[in-house]
Amino acid sequence: MQKLLIYIGLIIVLVGLLWPWLSKIPLGRLPGDIVINKTNFKICIPLTTMLLISILLTLLLRIFKK
Repeated sequence: MQKLLIYIGLIIVLVGLLWPWLSKIPLGRLPGDIVINKTNFKICIPLTTMLLISILLTLLLRIFKK
């Protein structure tokens, strides 16, 4: 449990340091992501982004599991 918390903390710090560059990646604005804009209402459903992140995480976990 302690190692997990340390890894999570390191990941949060790394994302924080890389945020200026990570914010330029068009995640959430990919083709297939649904955005509905109406008066006083906005909803975003990032289907393609969620699928892409899921595939990447699955590949990373399989690589590090071995």
